[in-house]
Order: sequence, then structure tokens, then C-alpha cells
Amino acid sequence: MPPTEFNVQTHKRRAGLTRMWHALGFALAGLRAGWGETSFRQEAMAAFVLLPLSFWLGQTWVEIAVLAGSVLLVMIVELLNTGIESAIDRIGPQWHELSKRAKDMASAAVLLSLLLCAGIWVAALYQKFI
Repeated sequence: MPPTEFNVQTHKRRAGLTRMWHALGFALAGLRAGWGETSFRQEAMAAFVLLPLSFWLGQTWVEIAVLAGSVLLVMIVELLNTGIESAIDRIGPQWHELSKRAKDMASAAVLLSLLLCAGIWVAALYQKFI
């Protein structure tokens, strides 16, 4: 059995806090891998500004949650997009219609999350200042 399969199976046998601790490690590794992507890094830097700004701009906890959530949603979708692209690239470098479709759809999901985020922030700024 290759070492990677053994490690995955070892993780599956863990339970309780040990499993949660290792899952946290995998999640942090995913964030580090995401940081290697330019688009995720740009979105994370924007989040560094926008998340605190959501507390200033939002007047209720719901408004703050919507503003902050829209920013986090963009980052989540970007990570999923990167994961899909990585999985497709692992299959092989040759062009295939289904690979292109999967990548295009993942990119479209990022675009929609960005449009949603921008719409929420524009509406909140409009309400605050106009």
C-alpha cells in the first residue's frame, strides 16, 4: 500500500478530538496551498480590509454577517475552484471537453460569488451614504 493511502486510512480510523486536531491540520494545509494562488491571495488581502470594515458599515448583527459572509463566501468558492482545477490537472495535461467544462463552471462560480459580494457591498455603501 502506498504511503499516501496508508495516511488517509489512518486518518479515517481516528476519532474524537484526535480526528478534529488532524482535520484542522489538513484545513490549515489547504489554506497554505490556497495562499500559493494569486487570486486567493488577492481576495485574502481584500478580506483583511473588508472584514473589519463590515463591523463599521453594518448597523445590525445581520448586516455585519451578510457583509462579512459575502467576503468569506468569495474565498470559499475560490478555494473550491482551485481544488477542482488541481484535481483536473492531476488527471493529465491533455485538453478534454469535460475538463474544460468543469474548470469553466468553477470559474463561473467564483465570478458569481464576486458579483454577489460586490452587490451587497455597493448596496450597503449606498444605504450608508446616499
